[in-house]
Parts: sequence; structure tokens; C-alpha cells
Amino acid sequence: MTSAGLSPSPDRRALDRATQSMRCLPFRRAFYAEVADSPISSNELCGRDDWADLVFAPFGPERAEAHFNWMIRLGILRREVDGQGLTERVRLTPMGRELLASWQGEIGRANLRERIQENFQRHRPRF
Repeated sequence: MTSAGLSPSPDRRALDRATQSMRCLPFRRAFYAEVADSPISSNELCGRDDWADLVFAPFGPERAEAHFNWMIRLGILRREVDGQGLTERVRLTPMGRELLASWQGEIGRANLRERIQENFQRHRPRF
């Protein structure tokens, strides 16, 4: 509730939700900066030699794709489009750019309780 007694706007709730998720996801700020400039696929990400600069812990393409899909649902990422339609590559959305700009340094990591809550909301959204 705001000071006027009204609940936050849907846009504010979406930004707050995405901010919390970004703190729980295994991606470093450098990953988001990378996809702000050029699209990347889950296979490309996991095959890079500099993966440690982009993520906090290694994972495979399937897990990366699951994270991408979640960020697409939150409005942080979008699929790249080419002449054939949607591709497997993702880019940062305008909302993702706004969130990235709000952090001056590395994105702060969520604590264990916040990560458990995030995981529960992500995988059991109706509870």
C-alpha cells in the first residue's frame, strides 16, 4: 500500500518483481550488459570461455533456457526476431535496461530466504 492507501501500480509491481528475480538469478551484471548490446542463445552462453564473468555458477544450456524463459515471463528479456520468426537468442527489454541502469555495480545477491521464496513463486505460482 502506498501512503495514499492505494496499492502500487501494475508497472511498479512488475519492476519490483523483476528486481527481486534478478537478485535471485545466477547472472552477473555483465550478462545483462552483454544482452543489452547483442543477443545470445543458451548454447552460446554455456559454450563461452568467459562464462565465469557472466554467471555466478556454471550450468548447462537447458538450465540457461529455463532461466531465459522465466526472464521473458517477467519482462526482462525478449526473444530475438529474424526473417524466419523468433530465434533461440534473447535480448534485454526496455524494462530490463531500466532495471540494469538502477544498479551501479554488481547486482546484489538475494539471501537464502529470498531465493527460496523466489523459487517457490517461480515453480508454484498459484500457491
